[in-house]
Amino acid sequence: MVRFAPLNDNAITLKSAREIELMRESARRLKLLVRDLIEFTKPGLTAKEIDTYAGKRCREYEVTSGAYGYGGGKNRFPGYICISINDVVVHGIPGPQRIEDGDIVSLDVAVSHKGYFSDTAITIPIGDVSEEKLRLLDVCEKALYAGIAEAKAGNRLTDIGHAIQEYTEANGMNVVRDFVGHGIGRAMHEPPQVPHHGEPGHGPLLRPGMVICIEPQVVLGSPKIKFLADGWTAVTADGSLSAHFEHTVAITPGGPQILTEHREN
Repeated sequence: MVRFAPLNDNAITLKSAREIELMRESARRLKLLVRDLIEFTKPGLTAKEIDTYAGKRCREYEVTSGAYGYGGGKNRFPGYICISINDVVVHGIPGPQRIEDGDIVSLDVAVSHKGYFSDTAITIPIGDVSEEKLRLLDVCEKALYAGIAEAKAGNRLTDIGHAIQEYTEANGMNVVRDFVGHGIGRAMHEPPQVPHHGEPGHGPLLRPGMVICIEPQVVLGSPKIKFLADGWTAVTADGSLSAHFEHTVAITPGGPQILTEHREN
């Protein structure tokens, strides 16, 4: 997850069939990790306890966290995963915040295996969740799949974000503008940046061999965000609820392939 900047189609690397298979193996291990995290996350646990468990499972699946230490320097990210609760949009630092019945919790998880990254996010309901929250999760996930459907060779990059925005707003919600998806491969963040809103028909041509992460954040209120004092945690400016779904997608001659599809687990 990176902040929005003007589109850049320079240095987009096309992955070979061998590289995509290596990324598929990274994604297979990531899916197992996410499955475990979904089962583990329960009311009463702290975000730090969930993160500690994530670190343990990373070691057991022989993957390296993409989040841990990200950014370098004094303000490097301190967790193995990002855990964002209710009005937290992205980059929630795992700490003493306790998961409660009725919360919605976003788990943003990236790993590398044998030098290749995969990245995914899912927002899960905890216990007895309101219909409003369940609908938010449903709209966000379906908006992601609307975007993935446009991730096909011959389309333009902004066709993806246009489909996401169109679906989200048709359902009375908003998509956050400040963050974008990204290319992925040997680095967790590679060109191109993938916006989740905007007009269609612009940006780089989508070509077989591109692998990208599409990750809309959908909110019930205003799409504006603000950062907390830690410099990482982004929350909705108006305190409204937020959901986040993400997949790593390979563009192939036969259409988009979702490497991180949770439903296969």
